[in-house]
Amino acid sequence: MEMHQVRYFLAVAQLLNFTRAAEECNVTQPSLTRAIKQLEAELGGDLFRRERPAAQLTELGQRMHPLLKQCYDAAVGARSLASSFKSGEIGALRIALTHSVDLTLLIPHLKQIKRQFNRLELRFLRGTSREISDFLRKGEAELGIAADIDEAWERLDVWPLFTETFELVVNREHRLADRSTIELDDLRSEQLLSRTFCEHSRRISASLREHGIDVDHGHEIASEHDLIELVEADIGVAMVPHTSPVPESLKRTSVTGLDARRTVNLYGVAGRQRTAVANAVMRLLRGADWRAIAG
Repeated sequence: MEMHQVRYFLAVAQLLNFTRAAEECNVTQPSLTRAIKQLEAELGGDLFRRERPAAQLTELGQRMHPLLKQCYDAAVGARSLASSFKSGEIGALRIALTHSVDLTLLIPHLKQIKRQFNRLELRFLRGTSREISDFLRKGEAELGIAADIDEAWERLDVWPLFTETFELVVNREHRLADRSTIELDDLRSEQLLSRTFCEHSRRISASLREHGIDVDHGHEIASEHDLIELVEADIGVAMVPHTSPVPESLKRTSVTGLDARRTVNLYGVAGRQRTAVANAVMRLLRGADWRAIAG
């Protein structure tokens, strides 16, 4: 079995079209077709049903796809790692974070990693929890950090990092700013800012709604920056994670009676070759003492 045969198979499996797959692989269609037929002969059965307008994976093709994908990813990762060692530039890391996870959490660890490699090249991807899962599945990211990923993919590895509470943030001129703690009843007359970019937004809204708090007539916010500006303008109040950075112009405090917590997790893909940087970052994050940060 040759790696170019596996690459051609994966291209057809993704595009379901032999002509487009040949273009994607930069080879002629006869060359691609011949290589896949050789692979089928070696595996003892057809991998595709040649139908129009689209090819379809056979039962054998469906069963072989995850195995060949893992084999190809491992080979590509090994080549990339060997090339990096040879050139002395072992320093590429692709990591995906949800919009609700602050990059500040990683800075101390990235500084430590920077001292270990000749040159460090970082690529940060942002997205929803679903997008983080897609980044990992497609190999666009090696590691992911999110509070929650609603994904039942069997190759998704999960390592909990820390659990934190949500707190109320208000303008320092707000009527609740001087309170050391706030009761749920104090929120009944407030207009809440909903962090729609947060994985736990719906869960927190549901919890507040259960306590009779009106969350259906609040403001929906799509970024942390916009949320901070609106709270600073005293246009509303918001529930934010303990690790979210808050400027001095705002006051944060706990809400008595509201059980709102989240666990921030590190995600990886089982069986996939990782770069030396990704392995080092993973060890640092899993071994870190997060208690001082998480509160």
